Amino acid sequence: MKKLSVPLRTGAPWALGMLGLAGTSAWAAEVQLKLDLPRLNVAEYHRPYVAVWLEKAGEPGAAAQLAVWYDLKKPNNGGTKWLRDMRQWWRQGGRALSLPADGVSGATRAPGEAVLQLDRHPALASLPAGNYELVVEAAREAGGREVLRLPMSWPVKAAQQAKAQGEHELGAIQLSIKP
Repeated sequence: MKKLSVPLRTGAPWALGMLGLAGTSAWAAEVQLKLDLPRLNVAEYHRPYVAVWLEKAGEPGAAAQLAVWYDLKKPNNGGTKWLRDMRQWWRQGGRALSLPADGVSGATRAPGEAVLQLDRHPALASLPAGNYELVVEAAREAGGREVLRLPMSWPVKAAQQAKAQGEHELGAIQLSIKP
C-alpha cells in the first residue's frame, strides 16, 4: 500500500496561521480517504485526473477544495487543459481555482490504492459545522468520467465511516474519520 499525504509547504501563506490552529478541535480529528484507481484494459491508457472536494449538503458550490491530481509536468501548464473534463468539479469551483495550488495540487497517480491524510488540510480548520458530502471525481483523456459521493459531518463528534464502489474510472473509496 502506498501512503500519500497532502503536501504542506513551509512557504505557503497559511503556514503561520496553521501553527496557531494546531490546538483546535479541527486538528484533533483523523480524516483519511482511501481510493483505488483500477488498471483498465484499454488500448490507450492515461492516468486519471482526480479531484476531491467537500460540498455542504443542500448547497451549491464547493465548501473546500482538498486535492486535484493532474499532469503537472506538461510544458506551459498544459496539464490544466484536461481539468475541465472533470465537469462537476470544474463547475463546483475548479475553474476559479488558481493552479497549481499549495496543499491541493498533485501529480496523477498510477493504478492501485492511494491514501490521503486530510486531517492537516488547512481548509478543514475553517469549515463551518454541518453535514457535507466528500466528492471524488475522476476523468481520463480518451477515457471516461466517474463521480462518487460520501456523506460526513463536521466537526467530528463520533467516528464516521463511509464507502462507495466505482464502476469504471474509480474502484472502491473509503472515508474514515476518527475524533
